[in-house]
This record gives sequence, structure tokens and C-alpha cells, in this order.
Amino acid sequence: MLSGFEDIQFYTILLILVAGLAAGWVDAVVGGGGLIMLPVMLMVPGITPVQALATNKMGSIFGTTTSSVTYYRRVGPDLRTAIPMALIALGGSFAGAVVAANLPQSVFKPIIVLALIAVAIFTALKPSLGAHTALKHSGHRHYLLACLIGAAIGFYDGLLGPGTGSFLVIALVSLMGYAFLEASAKAKIVNMATNAGALLFFLPHGSILWGLGLLAGAANMAGGYLGSRMAVRKGSGFIRVVFLAVVAVLIIKLGWDVWQENVLHAGR
Repeated sequence: MLSGFEDIQFYTILLILVAGLAAGWVDAVVGGGGLIMLPVMLMVPGITPVQALATNKMGSIFGTTTSSVTYYRRVGPDLRTAIPMALIALGGSFAGAVVAANLPQSVFKPIIVLALIAVAIFTALKPSLGAHTALKHSGHRHYLLACLIGAAIGFYDGLLGPGTGSFLVIALVSLMGYAFLEASAKAKIVNMATNAGALLFFLPHGSILWGLGLLAGAANMAGGYLGSRMAVRKGSGFIRVVFLAVVAVLIIKLGWDVWQENVLHAGR
């Protein structure tokens, strides 16, 4: 059984390190690092899709933890909102992983592509969106909305995963009124919890390749640290630009998946 490094060539290990660094950087700024890391994991000889997904989650949690700590020290996000949101997102992610084991993910991808297109258009047409924090709700309504967002996006992360960080950022910006910088800081805390929720499901099944996971985790930590420091230094305008770029890549990647699964296969 593949445990981490058997039959893996040096260039593949080097590629995992580079991809882990890049994925950690992207995740720290707006999320979406899985688009970089997961395809590289799937290149490992003998690895199954479930092992690749589980090992990627293990690597990601190192990066999101590092960027969460960095954001907390430099931005100081409100933990009264972030922690309940993260705990509920953890449960949602576990539930999503359970459902993912029994449902074909291809059913949901067209809906996600349409949602991402709507998000990209909405963000592009509102240049002032997320420039400054102006909370739309207060008191119980604020915390209830935060928990609902955590539950919904946590479930999505366990079920599918691509773009979880981006969906968290845009929900915190558009629905709650945070600036992009503060939204990214909170999103990292929640994303760390959704990774943990998925890992709680994967751990008992023995799907994680520990050697590869630790290798990817080390690279992800470095990328997360660099990305979060750059995001804090550059501010909300920089995060908005990276956000739109990542969402565009997500639309192209998932759109291609939908085309292959529905159009190309139907023609065979």
C-alpha cells in the first residue's frame, strides 16, 4: 500500500513542494489553493482520488493555520464572529464529506460554475465593494448570519471544495459588509476549521498519505505565511484583484470539467 514516497521520482517531490508553496500563498490571500495542489497530488503514482483529496486537506490545514495566526497578529479579526462561524463550519464540512461519499459530485458542478460567474460579475461591477468595513447587521442578526454562512460553505467544502476560501471571502464582504482584508482574515480561521472537519472524516478511513501530507504541509505553511503578510501589507485592493483572478481560474477549471463530463462523454 502506498504510504507516502514509494516509487515517487524526485521531480514529482519537487513539484509538490513548489505547488504547496504556491497553493499556500493563494489560500492565504483569497482561497483556491486546492486548484494548484490537488492536480499535482493526482500525479503521484498509485494514488487514488480519495487519498489525493485527504492528503491535500492535511497539507492545507498547515497553511491555513499559519495564515490564520499571521492574520490574527497583524489584523486582529473579531473572534466573537470568527470562532462560532468556524465551529459550525467544521460540522458542516464533516456532513458534506459524508454526503460526498454517496453522491456524484458532477451533479453540483454546473451550479457552482453559474454561482462563480455571478460572483465575478457582481464583484467586477462594484469597484468599491470591500474597500472598507461597514457592517450591515448588528447583534444577534450579525452572528446568526455568520453561522449560516459557516454552515453552508462548510458543507460545500466537505462536499466539493474548489473555491471554498473565495466563497467565504465574498460572503463576508457582500452579505456582512467586511472589507476584503478583514474578510480574508476571518475566512482563514473558518477555512482551517473546514479542513479539520473533512480530516475528521478521512482519518478513520486511513486515506491520508502522511509523508506526502507533511511535505505538502511544510510548503503550504511557508506559502501561507508569505501570502498573509503580503495581503496585510497590500490591503483590500490587492486582495480584490487576486480574488477576481482566482474566481476566473475557478470558472475555467470547473467549466471545463462540466464540458468533459456532460458534453464530451455524451458524444461517445
